[in-house]
Amino acid sequence: MIKILCVGKIKEKFFKDAIDEYKKRLSKYTKLEIIEVSDSDSIEKEKELLLKYINEKDYIITLEIEGKELTSPELSKKIEDILMINSNITFIIGSSNGLHSDIKALSNFKLSFSKMTFPHQLFRIILLEQIYRAFKISNNESYHK
Repeated sequence: MIKILCVGKIKEKFFKDAIDEYKKRLSKYTKLEIIEVSDSDSIEKEKELLLKYINEKDYIITLEIEGKELTSPELSKKIEDILMINSNITFIIGSSNGLHSDIKALSNFKLSFSKMTFPHQLFRIILLEQIYRAFKISNNESYHK
């Protein structure tokens, strides 16, 4: 199972439509759960909200600018390897405040998509697309170019 834990709510219909499309595509490969917690002016408050949904048995991947950058095939292999030993992967996307150091400390793997900053709502779609691409690669299905 893939869980995406994110700070902030998606408001725009076009973002929701894109998320729904990737949820539908991913349903062929894995169970997917997206959990949104409210953003706050306090990174401490965001931490408390996130901690409610973090399971100690999950393999936690935090999305951080300081994390390791992977190619799509490398991400595919990483997900494949994790799922062989742990049935649950939790991706955590922070707010514009970033992630609290306590959340970062729980991370099994720190992942960066770029040194650039992305809007958090758009980034959720980018993450879903890359997870979908990873499953397509792992299953030797055409999509990845």
